[in-house]
Amino acid sequence: MFDFPAILTAFTSLFSMPMAWVVVPLGIFIGLVFGAIPGLSIPIAMAIFLPMTLYMDFLESILFMTAIFTGGGFGGSIPAILMNVPGTSAAIATCFDGYPMAQKGQHNKALGLALSASTIGTAFGYIMLFVILEPLSHIVLRLGPAELFLVAVVGLLLIGLMTEGRFWRAITAGALGVLLAMIGMSSAGTERGTFGSLYLLDGIDTNAAMIGLFAASELFLLVKSDYLVKGHENRNVSIREIISGFFSIRHNLGTLFRGSALGAGLGVIPGLGSSIANLVSYSVTKRFSKNPQSFGQGNPDGVVAAESANSSSEGGSMVGLLALGIPSSAATAIMLSAFSMHNVTGGPRFISDQKDVVYAIIAGNLIQTVMLAVIGLLFIRFIVYIVRVPLAYLLPPIVICTALGSYTLTSSISGPFTLLAFSILGVLMKRYGYSVVAMVIGLLLGLMMEGNLVRTWQLGGGSLSPLIERPISIGILALIALSIAGAAYGAWRRHSSPQPTLQD
Repeated sequence: MFDFPAILTAFTSLFSMPMAWVVVPLGIFIGLVFGAIPGLSIPIAMAIFLPMTLYMDFLESILFMTAIFTGGGFGGSIPAILMNVPGTSAAIATCFDGYPMAQKGQHNKALGLALSASTIGTAFGYIMLFVILEPLSHIVLRLGPAELFLVAVVGLLLIGLMTEGRFWRAITAGALGVLLAMIGMSSAGTERGTFGSLYLLDGIDTNAAMIGLFAASELFLLVKSDYLVKGHENRNVSIREIISGFFSIRHNLGTLFRGSALGAGLGVIPGLGSSIANLVSYSVTKRFSKNPQSFGQGNPDGVVAAESANSSSEGGSMVGLLALGIPSSAATAIMLSAFSMHNVTGGPRFISDQKDVVYAIIAGNLIQTVMLAVIGLLFIRFIVYIVRVPLAYLLPPIVICTALGSYTLTSSISGPFTLLAFSILGVLMKRYGYSVVAMVIGLLLGLMMEGNLVRTWQLGGGSLSPLIERPISIGILALIALSIAGAAYGAWRRHSSPQPTLQD
């Protein structure tokens, strides 16, 4: 079942790269800091530091990006517990019981539980990835261009289904992303959407566009605020009590493994990720609890359920990236850019031909979980005070990093212009409820979708008949039809149901 020679090669490669163990702790710390600052999410951190991976080897760059992902999984819980403000969208459910625990004076225990659940949840997700990778590699190799094109379409549809009544807006954003990806010179030598500009002949730089959509657009929205979090009352943070809370996870093992399994499973599905996983895990845990009334009042199971799920979803989200080359979340979308910057294409051939590299990524992330526990304990006090830094001191260095990063990526002024244009676009999309993640995934998948569609056309002898001739593609088409029908029916139900009225 396991390719042991590849595993041995993976560990040899992993420990022959000392630089990797310099950038990994740095990445975890960056993730902790950005996770602890509300409004500066993990995709923002990954987008800002993406240019740094240009100067790293491929394995080092991926471990650096996943380290930011890992650190942010816990970092978002710190302000959620101490101030009832989730540092990231993945920590929303952590607020429900974390903050009530803090109000009872149990904030140290809550922080310890969150760190323990995040550590074990992350490890669980990557262990699951390790177990299913070998059989998955044989399955995905059977996918042809028709199936890969349809899988990409399903990914965009699933993002739409997860946007709470805004399905068509998410689909519109994804389709716009695909259209923007078409700008430039086609493989047939035809100019598309360049408007005569030489800067657009090579297309839009997706990395600069992502920095604008994720990072710079948030900075525009934060300018009108003086502080990220109001109310700077000091809270004592006891490392000793946090360590005690860390090991008290043994009283919540059932919740821990249920949340980890839910998070890892939901993370595999494109468009779900940690933001949905933590809420689903919290709801399921509350439903199966013998004392559901205690949730929202400071129940430790609520913290464990949320944090284990949002962290284990990281390993699940890597399945689509490694096995299909398709990102299933904003974070993995940015990781896909790191792949492309090193001329590496994720997908069936990647896990088949470079299995040792895949195993090295998994092993490196398992080691990261131990580092997360240690670094999280050492730097909690520092991170708590970072949350209280005035925006007047916090925003300027971030703005400089984004501008310099976009210029580095393109080596021309087109990078900052792309950054500015997509920053404005990101602000408008968020203002009117259009999915930024859907647009980014559309940008990244556009050329791949076009390539697979062209190959499908060629295999069909000038027709798209392969889409309806292979059993797998027929099944995916049925799933697409059901998804659209379900979304249309849900929209009809919402519009046709009577609106609630206020009664005396």
